[in-house]
Amino acid sequence: MAGTARGTLPVVGAIGGVYVAQSVIGGLTWSGLPGVLRAQGLPLDRIGLLSLLVLPWALKFLWAPAVERYRLPASGRNRSAEVVLIGGLVSVCGLTLAGLVGPVPVVAVLALLFGVALSTATVDIACDGYAVGALQGTQYGWGNAAQVGGAYVGSALGGGVFLVLVDHFGWGLGVWTMAGAVCLLGLPFVLMARSDVAEERSHMPRLRSALARPEVRSGLLLAALYVVAQKTAMGMVGPFFVDAGFSLSALGVLGGAGSLGLGLAGALCGGALVRRFGSRVVLVGAIAVQVCLLALVALSSLAAWLTPQVIAPVAVVISPAIMALGFVALYALFMKWSDPRQAGVDFTLFQCMDGGVSMVSGSAAGFVAEHFGYGVFFAVAAALALGAIPLVMRVSRPAQHARA
Repeated sequence: MAGTARGTLPVVGAIGGVYVAQSVIGGLTWSGLPGVLRAQGLPLDRIGLLSLLVLPWALKFLWAPAVERYRLPASGRNRSAEVVLIGGLVSVCGLTLAGLVGPVPVVAVLALLFGVALSTATVDIACDGYAVGALQGTQYGWGNAAQVGGAYVGSALGGGVFLVLVDHFGWGLGVWTMAGAVCLLGLPFVLMARSDVAEERSHMPRLRSALARPEVRSGLLLAALYVVAQKTAMGMVGPFFVDAGFSLSALGVLGGAGSLGLGLAGALCGGALVRRFGSRVVLVGAIAVQVCLLALVALSSLAAWLTPQVIAPVAVVISPAIMALGFVALYALFMKWSDPRQAGVDFTLFQCMDGGVSMVSGSAAGFVAEHFGYGVFFAVAAALALGAIPLVMRVSRPAQHARA
């Protein structure tokens, strides 16, 4: 057992570095950039267009089989390290150019970040597939902790440290620092995942093979429901905080503290609660807490006795913990449902549903918040989350036991 743990930890550390690097980019895009653009005076409906950067994550299932066939050829060595290396270099170059262009004009920055999103989405296919295969027969919980915990560490850097750097030293230095972090974080995986062992593989990764499995179909529906409940309001929390009168530095510090501190705590607690009560209970519980938080935010915009200045910091800090708690349970199921022979395809399908629904809900969020106000928007988001609870309970019941 001790030997297994010692063999597992280097894999977890290496894939954790890639997950942190990807989340640095995600945090910069989803948490950091909206606040920067709002400080530049851009309207909320244009900020909502950032959700279009989810498009590569929503569509990566289209090239996931090709990536998996390259990563796991019918005859030859595992090429996970090469995929991550090439994708990482493209991401670093894109961020470097974005630092030169500046936050505005926003179209140019969006174009560069779209290229970065395309490369990181491809890296994610390889990293997820490698994680499921490398950890098969050991402890999937370690890999799941690396996924969710790494995401919140990266969000703390990309959505927290990045904002502080931009506020004090300017856009260029902030973006270039994040590019350097992405480069360093991906290096351990490239060194560790290199393989010189040739293998023969009879299974051909295909989308049809994934969609034929009932666990995958149930997981796709569950992912869509859960994203609507948890992510609809995510992109508007930063602008809400800025409009409440707080600075980018304050947003960066609180957002970073929430992601790094409470986000990690939520991931650890989520793992413990899943083992104790099961994924279904944790999923529903996280949505219920989210409903309460969104209702408070909506109330602060509509009621005179509860001001946004009081609730905005609470929302920025607590939201990452709620997200982590629920996504630990969701990703634990996804990892179990993925076929190790084509894990990059199976897990990608779940994440594409996440990305596609996030893109649609995020774009709609900017429109509703801009034209109807924060109060109406957060009230609608709370109602959607509340309505998702019985559906999540129904879908997750059979899915949770599909592979007993």
